[in-house]
Amino acid sequence: MAVFRYKGSKVWTMDFLFHGQRIRESTGTRSKTLALKIEDKRRRSLEEGAAGIRKQRQPLLLSVAADEWLDMKKATLAPRSVKIEQANLAHLLPELGRKLICDIEAREIARYQQARLDEDASPKTVNLEVGTLRAILKRSGQWARLQPEVKMLPARDDVGRAITPEEETALLQACSQWFHSSPWRLRRAQGTEQSAHFYGATWILRIAA
Repeated sequence: MAVFRYKGSKVWTMDFLFHGQRIRESTGTRSKTLALKIEDKRRRSLEEGAAGIRKQRQPLLLSVAADEWLDMKKATLAPRSVKIEQANLAHLLPELGRKLICDIEAREIARYQQARLDEDASPKTVNLEVGTLRAILKRSGQWARLQPEVKMLPARDDVGRAITPEEETALLQACSQWFHSSPWRLRRAQGTEQSAHFYGATWILRIAA
């Protein structure tokens, strides 16, 4: 082990060889005793890294882990996807954000799912929120212990939504361009639905009463 001070400097610098490479870094301290301890810690850190030993991180609050995860994902997610994740976190964090990620249990996730359903959130929406939680816990190595007990809610994928009058007008205008060139028809059924048939497809417009 070796530490030294550059001429005119009061701060000690560590200097040693590791796997044939010279490591020369400031210790940031004026104390030689402390500098030697810092140098020893730096050497052991390099040795552990070379041996593939990863230090266990201190458990994080979910809110902190979520911030780290979202910052990492912003580089690869589209802006719209980032907004979706932020919306999911806006529901998750008030309920679970103050818990350590290692303390989150499957029963708490189940309670969260039920609470969101009681707030009239759709099963699909709740599944998206739990999917965000899953991604955060996976990154932290905490999901595997929960996975067998956490169940996604059954959700229908064939349910659409009521369109606005403006969307109805736009769709009908789009249909009209094929009126003379393609077989299609438009009818009103029961006063609550309209269906447009063109290019072999049927578009059902549910009109709010």
